[in-house]
Amino acid sequence: MFRKSLTIALVTLWLLSAPLMGNALAQDAAPAAAAPNPIDSGDTAWMLVSTALVLLMTPGLAFFYGGLVRSRNVLNTMMMSLVMMGLIGVTWVLWGYSLAFDVSVKFPAFGVGIESFIGGLDWMFLNNVAADKPDPVGYAGTIPHQLFMAYQMMFAIITPALISGAIVERVTFKAYFWFMLLWSTFIYSPLAHWVWGRGWLAAIGSLDFAGGTVVHISSGVSAVVAAWMIGPRTNHLNKPHTPHNVPYVLLGIGLLWFGWCGFNGGSALGAGSLATVAFVTTTISAAAGGLTWTILEWVLRGKPTAVGIASGFLAGLVGITPAAGFVLPVAAILIGSITTVCCFFAVSLRAKLGFDDTLDTFPVHGVGGTVGAILTGVFATKAVNELGANGLLAGDPKLVGIQFVGVLATYVFAAAGTFAIIKLLGSFMELRVPSHAEDQGLDINEHGEEAYGEDFAGGFSAINSASPFAPKKVGT
Repeated sequence: MFRKSLTIALVTLWLLSAPLMGNALAQDAAPAAAAPNPIDSGDTAWMLVSTALVLLMTPGLAFFYGGLVRSRNVLNTMMMSLVMMGLIGVTWVLWGYSLAFDVSVKFPAFGVGIESFIGGLDWMFLNNVAADKPDPVGYAGTIPHQLFMAYQMMFAIITPALISGAIVERVTFKAYFWFMLLWSTFIYSPLAHWVWGRGWLAAIGSLDFAGGTVVHISSGVSAVVAAWMIGPRTNHLNKPHTPHNVPYVLLGIGLLWFGWCGFNGGSALGAGSLATVAFVTTTISAAAGGLTWTILEWVLRGKPTAVGIASGFLAGLVGITPAAGFVLPVAAILIGSITTVCCFFAVSLRAKLGFDDTLDTFPVHGVGGTVGAILTGVFATKAVNELGANGLLAGDPKLVGIQFVGVLATYVFAAAGTFAIIKLLGSFMELRVPSHAEDQGLDINEHGEEAYGEDFAGGFSAINSASPFAPKKVGT
């Protein structure tokens, strides 16, 4: 009887404890069975912030460009930047990102895989672009794939907006819209693929940390071709075209510099020492650029200007962009200063030649990107970034030649592509506004609104003409 009762008790105890034991075994086995999540919360947080910082750069550019033009064109000029946030924000999701970064295409052409020149279509509409896993190619293994896509979207937005600076105050908004749609698809996406999407320039070892070729040279070259093909503004050599709002320019450069910390710092694709290096070199180069431009104006023209120091900051930022994650801080000072000297004299030469690149897009972005890309080949060192290369001063002069190849390829591709797109559009629509619309201003003619209403104008007209603050005619 006792044995029977003991047996029943043991069986009952086993039945009651079995689920608990099963849960314990399952919990013990779970860590071994589940693959570790590669997503790092720190890297993800930094890249979310960097993405927002780069997005802010486009409104910053709108203020920078908007302050430099005449008051009757300020809204049109700012719209040229802001509309890219809508246009590219949609097309990048639909096809731009896939063309730039997908590597699924393996079709051979002339003995070379076509994936060396353009991406595939597997990521169109963000198909297979997950929010909880990194990209399968290995661009950024510790952040979600959708975050990498969004970060790259911000570069795709601001790059075509830079081109607008060369053609403002005369191009129709319709022609500009369609030009940018085609340019972003057929020029920007392939270039991004060549350099960052494991295309042929990346294969030969060309270095571009955050966009010297992809962003600045491409936009600068396309800008000068577009300005040449569309033609100069009416009377641009006969009437002064001074900035209408210099505080806008200073606000714009402040926002651009702030956003550039994510533009270059975020290109490390994670929070760590490389992001720190890029952040520091970016700040140092910008500071050196602004200081250099100020000194040049002071010595050569007698007075340093607010627009001048803003231009110097911008030149320093452009110059360091391809090199930010490859060079030491002292090299960043030299890159910022050398680039600014080149941009300063390029702007002066453009003015002497009378070429109507309205806001000096090529002298700053084209020249600055070119100088920065070549100087990357001079100052780069693996002591900063093992995934980079040693440049001339680190004992390997071949990198300078490789950088020249990247620069030359970008010049040819951007110039030829821009020429073809504008020729195509010119056969379907008018590229520039009529002369009377240009005289009246593009704000009212292209958008039906004005930046400054009657109260604003009345406030100035009410000033006593004898007042020292009264507006003066040119020549008085």
